[in-house]
Amino acid sequence: MQEVVIVSDFFSTELVGGAELTTAALEESSPFNLIRVKSQDVTAHLLQEHHGKHWVFGNWALLDKNLLPTIIANMSYSVLEYDYKFCKYRSPEKHATAEGVQCDCHEQPIGKITAAFYFGARTLWWMSERQQSRYLERFPLLKERPGSVLSSVFSESFWTRLRELRLESKNSQRSKWLVLGSGSWIKGTDEAIQWCKDNKKEYEVLSGISPDEVLNRMSTAEGFVYLPKGGDTCPRMVIEAKLLGCKLHLNDNVEHGAEDWFNAPDQIDTESYLYAARETFWNGVRAGMEWRPTISGYTTVYNAESMGYPWRDCVSSMLAFCDEVVVLDGGSNDGSWEALVAWSQSEPKIRAHQHVIDFESPGFAYESDGLQKARSRDLCTKEFCWQMDADEVVPAEDGAKVTALCRRLTQEVELVSLPVIEYWGSKERVRVDVNPWKWRLSRNRKHITHGIPAFLRRTTTDGRIHAAPGTDGCDYINRKNGELIPHVSFYTEEAHNARLWALRGDKEALRDYEKWLQMNVDALPSVIHYSWLDIGKKIRNYSKYWSKFWQSLYNVKQEDTVENNMFFDKPWSEVTDDEITSLAKRLADETGGHVFHEKIDWTKPNPFIKIVK
Repeated sequence: MQEVVIVSDFFSTELVGGAELTTAALEESSPFNLIRVKSQDVTAHLLQEHHGKHWVFGNWALLDKNLLPTIIANMSYSVLEYDYKFCKYRSPEKHATAEGVQCDCHEQPIGKITAAFYFGARTLWWMSERQQSRYLERFPLLKERPGSVLSSVFSESFWTRLRELRLESKNSQRSKWLVLGSGSWIKGTDEAIQWCKDNKKEYEVLSGISPDEVLNRMSTAEGFVYLPKGGDTCPRMVIEAKLLGCKLHLNDNVEHGAEDWFNAPDQIDTESYLYAARETFWNGVRAGMEWRPTISGYTTVYNAESMGYPWRDCVSSMLAFCDEVVVLDGGSNDGSWEALVAWSQSEPKIRAHQHVIDFESPGFAYESDGLQKARSRDLCTKEFCWQMDADEVVPAEDGAKVTALCRRLTQEVELVSLPVIEYWGSKERVRVDVNPWKWRLSRNRKHITHGIPAFLRRTTTDGRIHAAPGTDGCDYINRKNGELIPHVSFYTEEAHNARLWALRGDKEALRDYEKWLQMNVDALPSVIHYSWLDIGKKIRNYSKYWSKFWQSLYNVKQEDTVENNMFFDKPWSEVTDDEITSLAKRLADETGGHVFHEKIDWTKPNPFIKIVK
């Protein structure tokens, strides 16, 4: 049987309150093996010990708040919110009374960390609709999280006792109004007593008696008056009094008082709702534990057939783990579009679209790459997005790793960079001269798009957008302000330094870097980039297309001169195909990589490593 850790400030064996009785009813009905932990006993060591288990947090006011970031980042958990823990008084009304100003805790660190904690939950449970609304008003981001209103929960023994009391009191004469006797400010005991006096009601204050005796008194009472001073999310005694036939006098601070289930014309509907709460809760928790993320893959193509890109392998590799694959064509005229459409008709997960690009336009580079990626992303409909270029392929064994990674990511992580294996001339050589990572997996949130970061965005006098050096125009940016989306990466400073030393000729650093990258490729979903596997084809594509592309993106004009040719000591117009073939072979044999924006330095060939995949 699966184990679940349930956390509470107090359990019913220590304190008998509404929250504790609800927690006890849930414990009793759990389909899992429960491990009970008091919130003040939660430590970093305990979190690590039970890392693989799902946690359920009830009342957690006594939890060490310094642990919340660790829980958010690393744990699978659900939250059952009983009151208003974003407020330091756990009640906005009490805050206003105590300090003479309206509660602003939602703008303070306590409110922000509470919202982050709830945002990271697999399932989030509220006690009333009004409580949920008040949270969402203060923390609109929580609207993106699946939240359910539960109400108070009652044990099987309660339902048995309820039936017994109804039979026992069937012919009893009802008398007295009942008042909850409590020293808690929010419970409004004095106000309830005063109402009874003002309305000449004989009353009894219930204090210091067991929950079972409370039910006994309610079964013969005329009514129950409850006038809390602040929002009481789902006061249990109000429900008990109603189920036992008491008249009720309540104020608007009884938050569930206006809900449909509470005011159902037929009481059997109220009882059915409450009786099902236990199963509703655990089914929801189970669904959160078994949650499988949905993933949209997306890529863009243009004349992929004639360019020799492995675009079919690219799309096929995404089909293995994605729920849909969006392929946006830029107006291919080599048969690529027709082949894509035909494939989409037999494979329902492929969503083929076309947005024709004018490649003669001065600004075609940004239109055909950054904006085209943004357009394809906007067509994605699933929870996560996985981006690929047409010359990239995910190894078959890594598809399951993508799904597993999505399950582990906490809500605040919006973008993840992952390993890229850059072949150079053969599968025996993997490049060291380029970064081994690329932005790859992201959450499908409206503010995330592709484009030129605001600080690198430039505009010509006629209004055309282009880029300053430092971006390829495809960065992940915030749609509203153009700022870069923060990303989580496996690439460490130590690995970066090892790579730099390896490029300077340090063989030990090269071995360390190779070992490090192999370890990460084994552990994380990775992508193989085939662009430089056939170096000759890459040089030919560069001479025909990519040189023009970079001129367009950066709004620079490069004449076909010796100085502007990074491969040959002659203009491109004088380079023969045989010369390209010969150069490609030499590059593959004598180097481990070359950045095409610089002249080749044959005296300092870049090293390479081998990665087994």
